[in-house]
Amino acid sequence: MSQTVNDETAERRTSTPEHFKRLHPLTPLLRGWAYLAGVIVIMGQNALRDPGPVGLYLGLGLGFAVLATIAGAVSWWFTRYGFDGDALRIDSGVLMRRSRRVRMDRLQAVDVNRPLVGRLLGVSELRMEVAGGGKSEAPLRYLSGDDAVRLRAELLARAAGIDADTPEAPERVVHQVNLDRLAWSTVLSGGFVFGVLLLLLVAGAMVVVPGPARIGILTSMLPGLLAAGYVVWTQLGRNFGFVLAESPDGFRIRKGLLDTQHQTVPPGRVQGVLIREPLLWRLRGWAEVHVDVAGYASNTSSDATNRTSTLLPVAPREDAMTITRQVVQADPVAVVLHSAPKTARWFRPIQWRRLAYGTDDRVVVVRDGRFTRRLTVVPHAKTQSVRVTQGPLQRALNLATIHVDTTPGPVNAIIRHRRPDDARRFAEEQAERARLARKTDVPEQWMAAHLQDVVEGDHDGDAPPSASNE
Repeated sequence: MSQTVNDETAERRTSTPEHFKRLHPLTPLLRGWAYLAGVIVIMGQNALRDPGPVGLYLGLGLGFAVLATIAGAVSWWFTRYGFDGDALRIDSGVLMRRSRRVRMDRLQAVDVNRPLVGRLLGVSELRMEVAGGGKSEAPLRYLSGDDAVRLRAELLARAAGIDADTPEAPERVVHQVNLDRLAWSTVLSGGFVFGVLLLLLVAGAMVVVPGPARIGILTSMLPGLLAAGYVVWTQLGRNFGFVLAESPDGFRIRKGLLDTQHQTVPPGRVQGVLIREPLLWRLRGWAEVHVDVAGYASNTSSDATNRTSTLLPVAPREDAMTITRQVVQADPVAVVLHSAPKTARWFRPIQWRRLAYGTDDRVVVVRDGRFTRRLTVVPHAKTQSVRVTQGPLQRALNLATIHVDTTPGPVNAIIRHRRPDDARRFAEEQAERARLARKTDVPEQWMAAHLQDVVEGDHDGDAPPSASNE
């Protein structure tokens, strides 16, 4: 009898509940189109080498695309998702069934991405980032635009510990990047300047060298030109129409020219902030802001990290500092900084005077960089570990380096070239500061505090804000 009950319980856990939903019906077509594009490239290369059996190549390509679409349709039929207790459950697989669960208390951020083809067909991709994840956890490709927005709101509401039917909270636009500033920031970026110099070098070489050598020069310069073009596209294409907004469920980011991206980063999930001021940008008083977010930072692809770590692609320095204060709930400018000793000039002859760090009751602030100035801010509560390292040359000069570790990402708080006694003392004090700060850190269900403030305001006679979309 006991064995029968256990078998029935296991079957209920493994079988997909009836209320679970399927992805958008166009999902097989979209996935088949991606395979078809790859087949066209491969078949095109073969056709250029051997243009004889063009009909054979077309037939093979079309047949492969049809098979891929059929396989996608089968996979779509067996893929369903829905909420199972305190987790979003996604069941997939035909021969080998797979059931993945995304716990709400581990949810770090929720993104809605709309690739170009998806925008034309009215579908979106929903990505979930969880703490400790190596990549986006079980991305849902594809949902209708309304379903993606609705599911994102429900995920954030459940993770916040409020009613799942709560509509998406209103937002307040914090900063918008206009096209003029974005274009000029691209022109003044190091990648664009490098590309222009490379083009001038190629043009000069094409004029000077004899004809047969020109093809070799152009071929050797092509990778550099492509790299420069990619840098320009990263700044201009991906950040087109950039909007940063603040809402009770976190910071919302909307950007993109061809592929649009809608990110939501809950408050308290930011592990560190980096403010960069490139040399040419300082002529205009501009800066950019990057953040570390658990889950995002674990992506091994630098392309994925660049997509998700940018909080502001370009803004006046005052605006960048204002937003940084909102994120870390502290004023980095007010922190007293301690400069590096003079012996540090043997390692950093140009920028050693810029090497400085300081702390207050909430954050660690690290300043470095001469040509590209950097200001790194890490809240004490987000400190993962503190390390002191010392290379052979540093030992000879009686110096050491301190690493304040957070989650992997663009933010690295490295205090370079300090006296070993000062470094060890700081490491011990920072470990204690981090331990005490974690006791009062933002709770997992972050909107619970927001709702409590609303209730208290209502009791004081203040009307609570609307929960509907703006």
